Amino acid sequence: MTEHYAYCVRWSAEDGEYLATVAELPSLSWLSPSPEQAFAGPRTLVANVVTDMAHSGEEPPAPLAERSLGTVRRAGSERVAPPSVAA
Repeated sequence: MTEHYAYCVRWSAEDGEYLATVAELPSLSWLSPSPEQAFAGPRTLVANVVTDMAHSGEEPPAPLAERSLGTVRRAGSERVAPPSVAA
């Protein structure tokens, strides 16, 4: 499941290293000197956190890519969001 999470790697001028974050677990981050290390580092951490959550009875967050967010209206489209999401 964690391989479907939304990982982001960007340069952090403040830290002088690459910063990796995970959208589904916003409290976690990882710093590394290279973007490749920054991408690899949190994957193991996230897998361990999700395993710990499951063992303690907590529901790990579903990957953003697998969540149903409703239908989004596109320009020129008749599609509308479900009533619970519509303004």
